[in-house]
Amino acid sequence: MSDILANLQAVRQRIATAQQACSRADPVTLMAVSKTFSAESVREAVAAGQSCFGENYVQEALGKMAALADLRPQLEWHFIGPLQSNKTRQVAEHFDWVHSIDRLKLAQRLSEQRPTGLQPLQVCIQVNISGEATKGGVEPAEVLPLAQAIAPLPNLRLRGLMAVPAPSDDPAEQRRAFAALRHALDTLRTGGLAVDTLSMGMSADLESAIAEGATIVRIGTAIFGARPRAAH
Repeated sequence: MSDILANLQAVRQRIATAQQACSRADPVTLMAVSKTFSAESVREAVAAGQSCFGENYVQEALGKMAALADLRPQLEWHFIGPLQSNKTRQVAEHFDWVHSIDRLKLAQRLSEQRPTGLQPLQVCIQVNISGEATKGGVEPAEVLPLAQAIAPLPNLRLRGLMAVPAPSDDPAEQRRAFAALRHALDTLRTGGLAVDTLSMGMSADLESAIAEGATIVRIGTAIFGARPRAAH
């Protein structure tokens, strides 16, 4: 058995155990964060039944997509890194999801640049849930007005929220941050928006995220191993 296959099985078991612990029957999507890992590593994960992959760097992702073009119909590519305005066209043309929208201008560009004939681009607003100066994302108070501006845009479908809370080894602290994102999603629903996605939780805290309602967990190290040093 390959390391990636064994790791995927272990992560899937962690997800199932976490769901059982909080009596959740609704699905939790496992995103394999493949940034800095090779196309062959992705291919190995696909052979092990994985179809959802997350990338942070546009140029690296495009190279990987080209190498894996034969698998494109069965893959779902998620852009999860900081998005610059000069990269929106490439993201709009090649990705299925974007998790890191933090301003209206980016959403407008993605909407305008999404090619005719493709399904709407699924998008999430990134929230700076821990108030870190070095993190991207909007403040929680800004989420509702931004969501209300994004939701009507053509060629996009606003799905929900994403966050990368400050790292903590304390499960109670982890859960506080994830609960804050869940409350922000509830605010959007109360405001009349049809949102269903909480993209939160990584290798070290997926159990806490699932307990607070995560619908997508973003797992890299626990699947692919220690991340190689990459120059970007």
